[in-house]
This record gives sequence, C-alpha cells and structure tokens, in this order.
Amino acid sequence: MSHAMSESARLPILVVDDEADLRELLDITIRRMGHDVVTAPSLAAARAALARTPFSLVLTDMRLGDGLGIELVRELAAAPQRIPVAVVTAYGSADNAVEALKAGAFDYIAKPVALEQLRTLVMNALDRNGRAPVPQECGLVTDLLPGRSAAIGAVHHALPLLARSMAPVVIGGESGSGKERAARAVHALSARAAKPFVAVNCGAIPETLMEAEFFGVTKGAFTGADTDRGGFFQSAHGGTLLLDEVADLPLPMQVKLLRVLQERRVRRIGASREEAVDVRIMCASHQDLAGLVAAGRFRKDLFYRLNVLQLRMPTLRERREDLPQLTTAILAQLAARYGDAQPRRLSPAALAALADYAFPGNVRELENLLERAYTYAQHEVIEVGDLGTLEAPQESQPPAPVAPEVPAPASLPAGAAAAFAASSSPDAVTLSGPAAAMPAAGDSSAPAVTLPVDLPQLLETTERQIILQALRQTGFNRTAAAPLLGLSFRQLRYRMTQLGIRDDKEAGDGG
Repeated sequence: MSHAMSESARLPILVVDDEADLRELLDITIRRMGHDVVTAPSLAAARAALARTPFSLVLTDMRLGDGLGIELVRELAAAPQRIPVAVVTAYGSADNAVEALKAGAFDYIAKPVALEQLRTLVMNALDRNGRAPVPQECGLVTDLLPGRSAAIGAVHHALPLLARSMAPVVIGGESGSGKERAARAVHALSARAAKPFVAVNCGAIPETLMEAEFFGVTKGAFTGADTDRGGFFQSAHGGTLLLDEVADLPLPMQVKLLRVLQERRVRRIGASREEAVDVRIMCASHQDLAGLVAAGRFRKDLFYRLNVLQLRMPTLRERREDLPQLTTAILAQLAARYGDAQPRRLSPAALAALADYAFPGNVRELENLLERAYTYAQHEVIEVGDLGTLEAPQESQPPAPVAPEVPAPASLPAGAAAAFAASSSPDAVTLSGPAAAMPAAGDSSAPAVTLPVDLPQLLETTERQIILQALRQTGFNRTAAAPLLGLSFRQLRYRMTQLGIRDDKEAGDGG
C-alpha cells in the first residue's frame, strides 16, 4: 500500500443520513472494514463536520430533513480538496442517481443497501482518493492517443477528469477515430486500472445469443449449456465494460441493460437468483444517440442513464498536425510486430501526401494504410508510391456503359492477382512461378460469374485458397511458397495474418 493510500485510509468517513437505523448500519459496516466513521443526521451537521475535520469519503442520503444530499455533492465537487462523495438513493430512483452523478458524485448505492456493494463502493473510493496523480509525462495517455494538436489535447485533458468518477461515459465520434482507445485510457487512469477492461461490439452479437453473452448461463439452461458460464458483466467485474456500437443493441436488450444499470445485479439464464456485479459502463457510438431517441430507435430512459458524462473524439481531419506523431507511433508498433530492429519511416513527400488526404476512415484507416505500405515497401523509407492510391470515396456515380477491367488487388502482385479472374477453385491453378499459366484479367476464357456477387468476399476467399494451395504444395514452407505466389516472405506473412491462415500444417484443414 502506497504512502498516499495509507494516509487516505487513516482519514475518517463521513456518513450523512437522517434515518438512525440506516446511519447505524452504515457505521457498523464501514467500521468492520477498519475505517473510522463520523455520522451526521442532517445537512447542517454534515457541513459543520466538514468544516472541522478532513475526510476520505462522504456518503450521504439524497433526502435529508433540512435539505437535499445533492447540495452537498455540488459543494464538495466545487471544493479544492476533491473529497469523493457518494449518494444513497431510494430504490428505483434512477433519475436521482443520474442527477447526482452529473453533479459530481463519485458513485451511488440504492436502498435497501446491499452490504457487499457498500464495501465495494468504499474500497473504490479510497483507492481512487489514495492514488497518486498520473503525470502526463508517464506517457500512458499519449501512448494510447498520440498527438499534440488542440483537438487531441482537449481529449487528453478530459481523460483524467472522467477517470475520477464511476459514472457512465458516452464516447462519440466517427468510425476509426479512437473511441475504444479513449475508453482504455480512462480505465487505465482510474481506480479500476488493475481490474479487467472488456470491450464488446454490440453489433456483432446475434440477438438470440445476446442475453447469454451479456449475463451468462447456468448448466442445463438449454441444450448445449453443459457448464456454468459467466457473461460480459461477470468478466468485467471490478473493472470496466465498454459497449462499442451501443446503438446496435435491439430494444428488448436495451430494457434488460437498463435494469442491470439501475440495480447492479444480473441473472444468468436458468438461474434462480441474481448476483451483484461491480462494473463501470462506457459506451461508444458513431451514431447520434439523441437523434436515435427522437426517432424511437433507442430508449430514452436508457440514453438518460448512460449519457452522464460525454467525450467526443475528433476526426483525423481535425488534427492533421498530429500525423507525424501518429505515423511514427504506428510504424514503431509495426516494427515491433515484425521483429525489425529499426522501424521504417516515411519520406517527406509521403507524409505530405497523407496530410492532403481526407481520411474518411480516420486513424484506423491510417493504421491499415501504413501496414500495407510497411509490408510492400522495398526500402527502409516509405515513398508516396508505396502508399497506394489516396483518393477519398466518391459519391455514387452512374454506371459506366462498358464494364471496366477488374484491377489486380493492391495486396497481390499483378501476376498472382490474375488468378482471381481465372477460377474460384485452387485446383484450377498450377503454381510453378509468379505468373506462370495465369490468364490475363480480361481473358475471355475466364469462367462466367453470376451477378450480383460480393466481389471483396469472393476475392478474399479465392486468395486464401490459392495461398493455402501454395503452402500445401511446399509442405507449409513459407519461404518456398512465397515465390510461387510472386510474393516476398514478408508479404506472404502479412497476407496470412490478414486472412487468418495459421502458420502450421493445421492450416491445411482451414481452406
């Protein structure tokens, strides 16, 4: 335990409640945890106690005989001492809890008070109060979100403030702008840093499996449930649960989530009892949640419950001056991934070309673009030509009168890419050289394809089959397989990673 933590732990805890029985219960429970307690039956008594004694935590009821506990919340939130304050709310009073969190409360607990939740609240508050401030120089935030622009600087400033609270956070911003990274930074700066961070893509879970994935199942609950299994809430217990693309949650699941947020308890499918969960919720969405509420596609009560604290991630277009730091950080990560002693670097012309690009996919698009360039560049310096075509997506155009020739995919040399036009079956291609026996992309001998077709999926599937054939033909020797495909060893390794091909003989069963 740090010196700061021990100093905080020695300070008493102030309990403010006008109900003698509840005041006594809170007093006894907190004293059994090893902390001194001072009690106050009214708002006036609490203010008097705060004026003469420093406290490590204030726990106040929302309704007192001479006023409202939220008055105390606002006063303490504005005070320089920054004493964490938590509120006790009546059962089902979600509006009061949200109002208190927005006013600056660290956390809340509902009546009837569950002693396990009370102990967790106290430990979280004292841990947060005793943590030494994380200096900006430690690099934690800037490692996750590199940059020096005013736009990202505002995010850097907001993250420690968000980390002080246990209130839900909604992180908005375009796809690829770094919403999950921001959530990870908040978690890492918070008192929950040592506990799990669980990120869930709400749009990727089938609706029929959603309840089991979120809340868990008990053995025998349905066919195939042969063991007890926890869900996302149990996995994130004590830590943070990020609901990415929260707007994709179906309405029935929104109702269940709202209840969990209000009661902080979940029931596994097939279970007879609920279990308490201690999870901080963060949400991310590229959609306008308030607009979805107005359109009836997102529950108003859930939005109100989630939208306590907000953070907006800027687009890459708003922070172009961060490109030098971003590209340097990404290239360093790629060098570590590929085992290179020195990372490749961008030429001034390549960096200028990136600065002129609109980046509709934001930082994620930049990462993908640099990974391709890193893989295919022939020299240590990445030039403009290695970046491929930097063109922002155009508005929908009328169809051309003549179907254009399909260009070779950027991820394969022209000779190997021509195999896609030859056949969708790997058995139809004999691999003896990078361009051997492969028809041109516009060759009329290529088999007809029934349209419409999912071309990207077809190309990816075919590429995977051809790479697997080359690996089988060489006994899964990548060094020998790469020349058969017209690829370098590094390029083949990159494509295998992108296509999910394992680097062992078991990959032969995955075609």
